[in-house]
Amino acid sequence: MPTTLKMPKLSPTMESGTIVKWIKREGDFVKAGDVLFEVATDKATVEYTALDEGYLRKILVPEDKEAGVNEAVAVFTETKEESIEGYVPETKKKAQPAAVETVGAQKQQEKAKATSSMTQMAFTPSAPLTAYQFAWPRDQVSSKILASPLAKKLAKEKGVDLASVKGTGPNRRVVSRDVALAQSSAPASFGRKTPPEVAPGFYEEEKLSPMRKVIGERLQGSKTFIPHFYVRQKIHVDDLVEIREQLKASDIKLTFNDFIVRAAALALKEHPKINSGFNSVSNAIIRFKTVDISIAVSIDGGLITPIIRHADYKNIGEISSETKLLAIKAKEGKLEPHEYQGGSFTISNLGMYGIDDFVAVINPPQAAILAIGGIIEEPIVTTGKVKVGKTMMLTLSSDHRVIDGADAALFLQTIKKHLEHPAILLIG
Repeated sequence: MPTTLKMPKLSPTMESGTIVKWIKREGDFVKAGDVLFEVATDKATVEYTALDEGYLRKILVPEDKEAGVNEAVAVFTETKEESIEGYVPETKKKAQPAAVETVGAQKQQEKAKATSSMTQMAFTPSAPLTAYQFAWPRDQVSSKILASPLAKKLAKEKGVDLASVKGTGPNRRVVSRDVALAQSSAPASFGRKTPPEVAPGFYEEEKLSPMRKVIGERLQGSKTFIPHFYVRQKIHVDDLVEIREQLKASDIKLTFNDFIVRAAALALKEHPKINSGFNSVSNAIIRFKTVDISIAVSIDGGLITPIIRHADYKNIGEISSETKLLAIKAKEGKLEPHEYQGGSFTISNLGMYGIDDFVAVINPPQAAILAIGGIIEEPIVTTGKVKVGKTMMLTLSSDHRVIDGADAALFLQTIKKHLEHPAILLIG
């Protein structure tokens, strides 16, 4: 009897997936454990392995097409000769709650969704300009300047701006000799360009990838419903730069982000209120019992946050090695679900891109995220004297339902202490 293969749910937030590549073709025999297809989820591109054996008779969702979770993607049969004519693939079915607790949780979620929903205004691009004729500014100005027809013709051919030419003809009319004189005495030319071929306003639309779609939904919800507030702290990092250079000279390569993760881990242990979250369904504060730091990593198609688990138990060398490995796996789309799902606190570092300062959006259900700017040289006043020093700006975004300003300030002061005395971070 034919059977239907449905799109599996490969992450807790996954609602759909895009088939990137079918490894098996129609008519192939598939053994349990064989890689059947690659699917782009909201988190990464992963391989789906078959759970049972059988013949792949019909592919219902081709490559580069999207399918919702539990939507039919293929038809299988036990034997190669079995007919599938007239077979209707199973459609998505609603799962029945297995217990009273599940029903209660579903009702809470529906209630939260109903009470918190907001209608977004319609923002669409303006229609392209069709009846539009491009004209150089010099031509527009020249048309209003008193000049002889020959002078206008020469100015257009020679690329001379008539507005800059002093006329010597009747009523200060610009004549041909004025254009020739202006061209010969011009100190510099900005050059001439070919006119554009596309009228203003033309555009192409690009479909959101599953990952980009979820990023948009989560962060839009975060900024809409989470009461963000921000606390900034500038720290002096001359000693941090110096100790990193000393380690580098001994072939011990650590990044500034490694120091920051280590400092944040120790600070979160000392200030557990920051290591918290908010459950919008039960309307309750979450107090995480472990320090699991998510690190924002930019990848093709979006952003993902691999996690350093039990970061407060790991020394800076272990943090460095694990961070490098997770970053490689993230860029290759090879992260396992447990390596990016969850986390109690997030660090986002744009310093390596030359950004001095920025504000990050909280990654729910976490209650805080730390934005790291780049290291810059600037004048610093110390004991009444001005000197050149290196500084870094840290900005903590916090959920005011969970964290108060004083808690955020104390947390940043602890990070400041660790990063301005970096030898502390090498211990343990």
